[in-house]
Amino acid sequence: MAVAIRLNRKGTKDRPYYKIVAVDSRKRRDGRYIEQIGTYDPLLEGANYTIDLEKTDKWLSVGAKPSETVNSIIRKARTAATKEA
Repeated sequence: MAVAIRLNRKGTKDRPYYKIVAVDSRKRRDGRYIEQIGTYDPLLEGANYTIDLEKTDKWLSVGAKPSETVNSIIRKARTAATKEA
């Protein structure tokens, strides 16, 4: 089973809100997912995401492939975590 880490769209028309999820890559965009890793709200200013880097690292270690958008969110979260430490 190929696992992808991608966005799962929620919210209403013109008010999108996304969950960052680990999902079987053959499933639909908004279909059933394996595990929720974080959230992303494009309508907020500043830090508009939350992500659990431990869960993300677990999925990446077993071969999950992140989408381009999720990959950029992961990079932002890692740089923010290193600045805090």
